[in-house]
Amino acid sequence: MHVVATAGHVDHGKSALVRALTGMEPDRWAEEQRRGMTLDLGFAWTTLPSGEQMAFVDVPGHERFVSNMLAGAGPAPAVMFVVAADEGWMPQSAEHLAAIHALEVSAGLLAVSRSDLADPGPALREARLKIAETSLGRDGALEAIAVSAVTGQGIDELVAALDRLAARLPVPDARDGVRLWLDRVFAIKGSGTVVTGTLQAGTVRTGDEVLLTPAMRAVRIRSVQALGTPASQATGVARVALNLRGVSTREVSRGMALVQPGCWTVTGTVDVRLALSADHARPVADRRLPPRLTVHIGAARAVAQTRMLGHSIARLSLDHPLPLHVGDRVLLRDPGTVADRATGRPVLGATVLDVRPPRLRGTGAAAAAQRELASWPEPPEAADLLRRHRLLRSGTAAAMGLRDLPAPVRGDWLADPAHWQQLRQRLAAAVAAHARSDPLAPGLPVDAARATLGLPDRGLVEALATWQAGAGLDALVELRGGYLVPERVAAAADPERPRSTASTDTRPAGSGQPDTESAATSLPAPAAALAATGLPGPVAAAVRTLLADLAAAPFSAPDSERLRQLGLDTRALAAAERAGLLRRLPGNVVLPADAAKQAEQILAGLPQPFTTSEARQALRSSRRVVIPLLEWLDRERVTRRLPDDRRSLRERPSSGQANGE
Repeated sequence: MHVVATAGHVDHGKSALVRALTGMEPDRWAEEQRRGMTLDLGFAWTTLPSGEQMAFVDVPGHERFVSNMLAGAGPAPAVMFVVAADEGWMPQSAEHLAAIHALEVSAGLLAVSRSDLADPGPALREARLKIAETSLGRDGALEAIAVSAVTGQGIDELVAALDRLAARLPVPDARDGVRLWLDRVFAIKGSGTVVTGTLQAGTVRTGDEVLLTPAMRAVRIRSVQALGTPASQATGVARVALNLRGVSTREVSRGMALVQPGCWTVTGTVDVRLALSADHARPVADRRLPPRLTVHIGAARAVAQTRMLGHSIARLSLDHPLPLHVGDRVLLRDPGTVADRATGRPVLGATVLDVRPPRLRGTGAAAAAQRELASWPEPPEAADLLRRHRLLRSGTAAAMGLRDLPAPVRGDWLADPAHWQQLRQRLAAAVAAHARSDPLAPGLPVDAARATLGLPDRGLVEALATWQAGAGLDALVELRGGYLVPERVAAAADPERPRSTASTDTRPAGSGQPDTESAATSLPAPAAALAATGLPGPVAAAVRTLLADLAAAPFSAPDSERLRQLGLDTRALAAAERAGLLRRLPGNVVLPADAAKQAEQILAGLPQPFTTSEARQALRSSRRVVIPLLEWLDRERVTRRLPDDRRSLRERPSSGQANGE
């Protein structure tokens, strides 16, 4: 199906041509038929010789009903412009053409009506000149037909021209989101509320749930009709009538829209780029916009407060929200101005650039917004909106009408690449500053980092901390147990340590004697490790002394008095443990970081299984240390505790087993 709207001055024979083409009466009201003048929208349809169906939206031509005209012509993709041969170009001809140009309608044809009353040549030539520089005639392909609805002159040629027009019209995507602007609302006894409109794209189906805007109310489609015929579904472009369940006619009116949930942004503020006016007298940017304008899109209209941001860029604040996409075309009209006798009231076109514009804060914000928006293409691309908003959810971006979205950085979050890099640097700086101000803290909490960076989701902080390696970049921070630490501290917490092997162990099996020299040489180099941790000087010096104490007797854990003498309180010990220098066990037992490895080496020399007393003697330690140490080794699956409270080392797989041999 194809939909064409009529346009032209009052009493130039638009309705008469529709009757001649379709055999249907487009004037629905008795008053219209009595006066012979269209007051509201009329609808009719026919089947063209090619078999294509064409529906007509007949619009009123009187200047008092321009809003009704826009409600019908706004959603239509093509227009049949009518000029009477005996009157020629008239004020409403100019105003209708200005509206068509503002809406960027480019498909249509010219019908010079009442050609039986006067030579159509002069009217045809004048209309061609007026139309030539507008969107309707810019490509030079506009066909013009001289016709008479009374004598039938040119009607066959007009039908053929309409068939050629139908072949040129693009086919919308049936998968697009539905937005049906309502142009008629009525009730049918036994069925309830029925609405009609021009479906521009997408598919409506019986049983679909749609959202009535701006009421934001969910309603269900009970049944679908297209051109008076029941159907299970209809695909745009089409004239459709929908029987709605769960809403009364008192709650629905012309200008509302039914939209597919999640596919449109219902917004009250938009940034737009103003276009040239239809008369091309001067750029719109050189004119001062009135503070209040009427905004038309589809069958809807809203009053907008206007604010010029700069050359050709304006912000519109609507009196009620509308479902919009980036790239939508709107028409701006000042109904308060006095109509020019030659051109009618001025109308302007505008392209929607942003349906969720950020607030303008501070001096120079409007000028900065103008510079940014003026550089955007029409329609804007996803990269443009991401650069402005920095972070967007993919669902939000899709509802804005954006396509070809980049891969999310986390969950459904999209990020502008440059902003993401800046966040990475800011996160590293915040983590480093926190480490300098409180070096004994476990790190910067993720939620604190989120607040510092002003991010809406803590997952974005986690993504920043883990994204670097995947992006082939050097790590700046590391996430450890809900805390962010500088990468150098994270690296120091897992130093490379030499390993002792069975081939270098010369102790006789079962001797039960620790190789203290081997144990001592397996400790990490304190100076190298301490230099990378960022621990405060006094704490680093105390840890160095403690490691020296433990070098000869690694399981002689210092008591509380010794720790107090060294100045190592709980926070200092926790910081040293995070740095990979110490291991803390229950009971305030402090051991070298590689205590498990050393204990495993020594306990391997005992007859298996062994008692706690045998382990204490082999480790040259006390029960205060050995009991929490053995319990820790149990948890680490180094040892196995037997029912009789003895223990044995767990068998380690050989290198061949580890490789699956």
